Amino acid sequence: MTASFEYRAILSKIEDLVSDEDRQRLNFLLGDDPSQILSENSPIGEAFRALEAFFEKNTISDQDYDYFITIFMIIHCYDTAKRLKGEFAPNLTFATIEEFDSLQIIKRMEIKELFRLKGFYHATMKKIRLDILVVALMFDKSDRCTPTESKTSTSSSVFVHNKKQVDANQSYWSNRIWKKSLNIYHRILISIIVLLGVISLPLVIVQTWKHIERSSQLKQAAKFINAAQQYYINVQYTKALENYDKALAIQTKIFAEFHPDLAARYENIGSVYFDMGHHSRALENYHKALDILQRTLPSTHPNLASLYSNIGLVYSRMGDRSTALQNYDNALQIQQKVLPPTHPDLAKTYNNIGSVYSHIREHSRALENYDKALEILERTLPSTHPNIATCYNNIGTVHSDMGEYSRALESYEKALAIYRKTLPPTHLKLAKGYNNIASVYFNRGEHARALEKYKKVLEIQQKVLSPMHPDLASTYNNMGAVYSAMGQYTRALETHKKALAIRQKTLPSTHPDLGTTYNSIGIVYSAIGQYTRALENYHKALKIRQKALSPTHSALGGTYTNLGMAYSDMGDHSRALKNYKKALEIQRKALPPTHPNLAKSYNNIASVYSNMGEHPRALENYKKAFEVLLETLPRVHPNLATAYNNIGVVYYVMGEYPRALENYNRALEIQLQVFSWNHPAISTTYNNIALVYFAMGDRPRSLENYDKVLEILQKALPGIHPKFATTYNNIGLVYSDMGHHSRALENYHKALDILQRTVPSTHPNLASLYSNIGLVYSQMGEYPRALENNNKTLEIQQKMLPSTHPDLAKTYNNIGSIYSYMLEHSRALENYDKALEILQRTLPSTHPNIATCYTNIADVYFNMGEHSKALENYNQTLAIQKQTLPPTHPSLAKIYFKIGLTFTRLSEYSKALEYYEKAVQTNRTVL
Repeated sequence: MTASFEYRAILSKIEDLVSDEDRQRLNFLLGDDPSQILSENSPIGEAFRALEAFFEKNTISDQDYDYFITIFMIIHCYDTAKRLKGEFAPNLTFATIEEFDSLQIIKRMEIKELFRLKGFYHATMKKIRLDILVVALMFDKSDRCTPTESKTSTSSSVFVHNKKQVDANQSYWSNRIWKKSLNIYHRILISIIVLLGVISLPLVIVQTWKHIERSSQLKQAAKFINAAQQYYINVQYTKALENYDKALAIQTKIFAEFHPDLAARYENIGSVYFDMGHHSRALENYHKALDILQRTLPSTHPNLASLYSNIGLVYSRMGDRSTALQNYDNALQIQQKVLPPTHPDLAKTYNNIGSVYSHIREHSRALENYDKALEILERTLPSTHPNIATCYNNIGTVHSDMGEYSRALESYEKALAIYRKTLPPTHLKLAKGYNNIASVYFNRGEHARALEKYKKVLEIQQKVLSPMHPDLASTYNNMGAVYSAMGQYTRALETHKKALAIRQKTLPSTHPDLGTTYNSIGIVYSAIGQYTRALENYHKALKIRQKALSPTHSALGGTYTNLGMAYSDMGDHSRALKNYKKALEIQRKALPPTHPNLAKSYNNIASVYSNMGEHPRALENYKKAFEVLLETLPRVHPNLATAYNNIGVVYYVMGEYPRALENYNRALEIQLQVFSWNHPAISTTYNNIALVYFAMGDRPRSLENYDKVLEILQKALPGIHPKFATTYNNIGLVYSDMGHHSRALENYHKALDILQRTVPSTHPNLASLYSNIGLVYSQMGEYPRALENNNKTLEIQQKMLPSTHPDLAKTYNNIGSIYSYMLEHSRALENYDKALEILQRTLPSTHPNIATCYTNIADVYFNMGEHSKALENYNQTLAIQKQTLPPTHPSLAKIYFKIGLTFTRLSEYSKALEYYEKAVQTNRTVL
């Protein structure tokens, strides 16, 4: 039993008091894990057979000898380590048979008797080499070797410190020595440690029982770790955490406070929290691991670099790009000191740094780092290695963000080509390749091709992933965005809800990806006019992101932007402006002053001011957006085209049609260079140009541009897409203005047929269309049918919009006009007053729509013969228009004329003449 205790105590010292990495090294030397081949009560024979693999398979090399010295240092046996390093590092060979015979007295003694010899070690070792003493001690009364066996055994080398002798002796040992009895050699390691005074027999016994208990606990911890790793792979994060926590609890009791194994557990736990979206908890655990490694490892150890990279990734996901960059730089500095310049880990770090620069839109620096990574990988890996494909993917993403879609597609296709050559057809990296290509097609407006690629992604993922895997949710989310862009809102909602179902089952309730899904669902509801549901989902997204992300994360800004859009569509301009400004505030703190997202926020703020009729402030913000984009983007970037379009819209609303056309044509010039001709964005610009020509009275050129819009849409979109309805509606407006009522109605009914098949019955676009149809019937003198269609409009708006929405005011105004035509003046005034009340509550006092309402009320009073009240309201109109319109605007000419006519009816002819002359001077074509 004593020998068995001795062995276990040695295992305790060598196996359990070292780190995971060291233990793996020892087990490699042994050839098997001793804990797996020995039970707790193994007899000595079994213990020795466990060591047999070590001596049979390995001749001790320089590195291995130093390794054992290191182990003695770890277990605080400093004297022993020193003696091994100083006196016994030279090659140890068996003594000759003559030398061996001089130790007959020693080999006849029991081991316990040797321990009683005071000063035995020091007295003996000066005369006899360690290997002779060890061999002598290997014999006891129950285990004798014949001199022949001894001579045979002592003629070969057991320890070879000189590396050059390893290969020469290895074959001899394998073929000769180990065919003899192994009993002597089994005990070498035990004897060395006992004789060198590492442990005494009483301590052996105490340590043995501690080791038995400790070994049992560590085996249990290992089981928890293995289970946790499996749960982690299967995306069962809660169970993975539970098992890692159990393993950590055991190891914390056994290991020292700063043991490297504890760092490994904290890092494991941090990784799980990271994938769960609990970034603060991930950081907490990574920093615990970092504290341990900084105390136990050299400052340039590669494990520190790896941990810095993990910490950087968390900060990057939290939107704290500067801190992420700082940690990646820490990793890079270590790697540059200890690794060769072409080491793959350097490439990985350059990739991470490139990713941060990509997120903050510093495209040139992102490309610089990605190119460094690619250069390393191309020099060290085969040309078809998947890591090279990953690098091409990253480069493609930068080009995509820069609007260089052709170059992005080129890089993505290089990556895909590598994956196809080296990976099976259902490998997930192939799915990633298809996903990236799909994103380019989506950005280029080629929605059918994008959907085709996303379906390939889905096909691969459904074959190799569990039905609840988060990657499937991401694909469903992407497909939903495509369906939404194609106007297939029912299918869009269906796929987004599939993504939501997966994420609700597999992710914690505050995971950022859940916020992304709620955001996507909100966008669809907003597109179909269900603003209440849209707001509900946006607020869910906001609640999650406020808990999971830093207060300056770009995703938070994105949610405030979507809330602003919903409120803007609902006509709640003050809330829209409030949310857009919150988004801008976040972006100013988190992004450089020339980041494109700042331009988006300026655009959104400008659009609200434009809707509020504050055109100078709208123009100011649109120009800010334009300046930002001009600093960061190439001159033919699509976002610059959007900026020109937005500026054109303001000039259009302000009646400055030549300047509006100028900006629209600049937008078109860019779009024709970066997009295929049938891109929907080009159709939008032609639509804007058509609106300007319509406003300028050039109906043929307006129709010409609308025909181009239709041509593009017919090639790019399915035949029942809502954008067709918009175009048919606009064409109907032109024909209506030209007095071609039948052709106007024909186009309106085409639009109506599409909308009734693609959007809910309460969609705002349906309300607008009924209003336009009502206008045609009103122009045709069919007032009952006109009233019928306007009442349909009112019914939808009262269901879907707040009671103070400007669109309700517009409908009351239209109904008032119909009653006015029908000479039902009191009902006309009743509706005009409702319109005015809404506008005064929601718009600035100088908004043009308020001026229009005063004009309509004045017209009724004029027709009723109440000219004083008519004049009062006309003057209200004039006061507004003088503040908001240029002095030559046609609307001013019209109001001057109406005031002049009113003074005529009041018999104030000199004043009437004064206003008639003003009308003529303002615009001679009005009369």
